[in-house]
Amino acid sequence: MSDECRMDDVIVRLKKVNGQIHGLIRMLEGEEDCQKVVTQFQAAKAALDNTYSLVLNRNLQNCLSRQDSGSVEKILKLISKK
Repeated sequence: MSDECRMDDVIVRLKKVNGQIHGLIRMLEGEEDCQKVVTQFQAAKAALDNTYSLVLNRNLQNCLSRQDSGSVEKILKLISKK
């Protein structure tokens, strides 16, 4: 499977998150109920977190399958930064 095919679903996920963010902006501009706004924030955050985990997992698996310990170390340093 090519990298392009593998990333298609990530792009779809990010586009959905983008839609959720635009929805949040409309909700805030329209002064929607606070509970609805918070719920939408949580949904967008969860979707982004899940997509991040998917990308991270794929990258680490790819590096490990190539036995590329240097790239694994770089990824681990990136995710441990605060």
